[in-house]
Amino acid sequence: MDFYDRDVVSIRDLTREEIESILDLSEKMVPYATGEKVNRVLHGKILGNLFFEPSTRTKLSFESAAYRLGCDVIDVSEMSMTSISKGETLADTIRMVDAYCDLIVLRHPYEGAARLAANFSINPVINAGDGAGSHPTQTLLDLFTMRQAKGSLDGLNVVLVGDLKYGRTVHSLAEALTMFGAKLTLVAPDSLQMPEEIVNHIKEKGCRPTKTTSLEEAIDKADVLYVTRIQRERFPDPAEYKKVAGTYRINNTVLREARRDMAIMHPLPRIDEIAPEVDSSEHAKYFQQAFNGVPVRMALLCAILGGEI
Repeated sequence: MDFYDRDVVSIRDLTREEIESILDLSEKMVPYATGEKVNRVLHGKILGNLFFEPSTRTKLSFESAAYRLGCDVIDVSEMSMTSISKGETLADTIRMVDAYCDLIVLRHPYEGAARLAANFSINPVINAGDGAGSHPTQTLLDLFTMRQAKGSLDGLNVVLVGDLKYGRTVHSLAEALTMFGAKLTLVAPDSLQMPEEIVNHIKEKGCRPTKTTSLEEAIDKADVLYVTRIQRERFPDPAEYKKVAGTYRINNTVLREARRDMAIMHPLPRIDEIAPEVDSSEHAKYFQQAFNGVPVRMALLCAILGGEI
């Protein structure tokens, strides 16, 4: 698959075959991501990391991926550190950063920011999360983790739990899983269910998701339980957040109804939706999932910047 010089703004930009190609390359990257092998195939390239919204895993894993491949990184972590604080438009900021690097990774609080950046940048742009919109690289590492845990992505029974309205990770993930014939169950309070635009899109692609507020009704059939936190920072009304905070909590008691080989995933950070006692169970895959951001993002950087392993 030819990814050279391509933007990755939405998972909709990729076909199933292209996703599988990236996952296959990610598998080859694992020994490089752990430091077992060394390759500086992107020596001389510069990655521009623009993170205008808090991030731990995405930001650090992109940096780790770049350094593992010999690529240098220039970093901006706050809008106050840029001329945006003086009134400069995002478009002009992107034009300037574009002149200083070979690829831009952008996280921004406003949905659509990554698409705008791609329109104004000559070099490729990777969306590292735009508001409540899309997070395509998280989706790729989620799929990679599921494939590791279950052996295949085809026809998985996946239960998505928590904040499905504001959780951009589940928006992209639902669309990607539909490409692999997944059976989706959407578990959320009515006020936090998956946006209709996403539901309608996956229905057009052949998926018939089940909606429920009850985790107990869904967990016994799940191959993968994908848990998300209730995203307080995206609620316009704090009172509405308090109504739904702590709605779902995964602990060993809840897991008595689960299949022995069910995988529990979470994009992190978690607050209280997964009890620490679950961490030592065979179900827990979320820390491996976080590590998988490195080989997956290494694969993307190599594919887009023209490196070969």
